[in-house]
Amino acid sequence: MSPGISGQHAAASSPRLDSANDPLYSIVELDFKTKQHRKLTLDEYRQSIADKKFVWIDVDVAQVDEARKLLGKLDGLCAPEIFEDALTREPATQIGRYDDYIHLVLSGCRLAGHKFDLERVDVMMGECFMLTLHRGQPVFLEAVRRSYIADFVRFAQSPSFLLYELWDHLIDNYLAVHKKFEERVDELQRSLIGEVDEGVFNEASELGADLLHLRKVVLPARAVLTDLSSRKSPFVSEATQPYLANMVGTIERVLQDVLVDRDILAGSLNNYMSLVAHKTNKVMSRLTVVSIIFLPLTFLCGVYGMNFDVIPELKWAHGYGYFWGIAGALVVVLVALMRRYKLL
Repeated sequence: MSPGISGQHAAASSPRLDSANDPLYSIVELDFKTKQHRKLTLDEYRQSIADKKFVWIDVDVAQVDEARKLLGKLDGLCAPEIFEDALTREPATQIGRYDDYIHLVLSGCRLAGHKFDLERVDVMMGECFMLTLHRGQPVFLEAVRRSYIADFVRFAQSPSFLLYELWDHLIDNYLAVHKKFEERVDELQRSLIGEVDEGVFNEASELGADLLHLRKVVLPARAVLTDLSSRKSPFVSEATQPYLANMVGTIERVLQDVLVDRDILAGSLNNYMSLVAHKTNKVMSRLTVVSIIFLPLTFLCGVYGMNFDVIPELKWAHGYGYFWGIAGALVVVLVALMRRYKLL
């Protein structure tokens, strides 16, 4: 169920938030009483806020110079240092509380081959506005754009539903990335069966590091979401908080699954190394048996291979046969002893 609604969460597609006229920003007015929504120009949004209509302002800060000029026109919505952080700082999920709004930094993931890149989205949520700042088109924010209008028309009762939408799709983003990592763990397990390429160990090391990186990304998201769901705020409705609290459980499961995947990965490598060690021990055991058998034979060969003038056995008529008889007897005795003590 969506926050502040009475019904199931809808995943229907909807018109995109992007402005056809200016891809740098887009502004949408949402009227929760009439369920009407419309796009606004940069000159209209202040009047809409003054009329107590809710406005979502979305700005792409990829083009830094143009974004700075645009953000200068939005002066008054939030502190200037927040704009600067959005332009310069690395993604790190966190929350900041101010008198007129809350500031969230959300870290989404974009898969790039076997790895993933972090995508920062700054969210300022006030009484009558939500401002989002980002570089490019983050995956989870694009998912929000595709579905939020349908959910707004059908279910939403307060602006907090947008927070629910953001977190819902952000967690879906984490789940999608984790699923890819799970598939990589399964592939690596299969590659450790039979003939093993040495490159698999480098891949296992990289995969372990990627799982740890994902956990470091998701861990602060749990703390922020717990704060939003448990601490009262004029910008997060009490009807929304139980739904956010449910999401904390989902994040907990992601964190646990990441740890399980790392354990499975480590266990698979340990099993493989144990198998290699077992095979090595078997080979060494066979070599030891051969060494034990040939040690007395080597002694006899060494004795009768010495260059002394007087070695009586060399004059025996049947000395050669005696030598092989003794050698054969030694082999039989040694083999019998090793079988008795289960060395063979």
